[in-house]
Amino acid sequence: MQAFVFDTYALLEIIAGNPSYAKYLNSEIVINDFIFAELCYKLIRENGIEVANFYVDKYAMFRKGLDAKTIKEAMMFRVQHKKKNLSPADCISYVMALKLDLKFLTGDMQFENMENVEFVK
Repeated sequence: MQAFVFDTYALLEIIAGNPSYAKYLNSEIVINDFIFAELCYKLIRENGIEVANFYVDKYAMFRKGLDAKTIKEAMMFRVQHKKKNLSPADCISYVMALKLDLKFLTGDMQFENMENVEFVK
């Protein structure tokens, strides 16, 4: 089973049933608290608390902690790519993926054609 660091976009596409993400349903999911928080917020905002609770409970078990060095490196990465207007959560997840030797699974256009990214629309 292949593992990926999933971003919020990828998780929301899986929840929505996007067939482009079907092949990732059996992948090992790795997320951090920043992606988890974004997922919670977007699900509550767009789907209501009951739906949000179901998916928040489902994905909580895939959270992996971060160290301060990873967060600092991610913010340096964000500054280096400031013209792309990358979110802090995505930068942290991208750097996390690099450190874990995993690909970053996303459909965010800012990451298309970047190294170490599995880009899926």
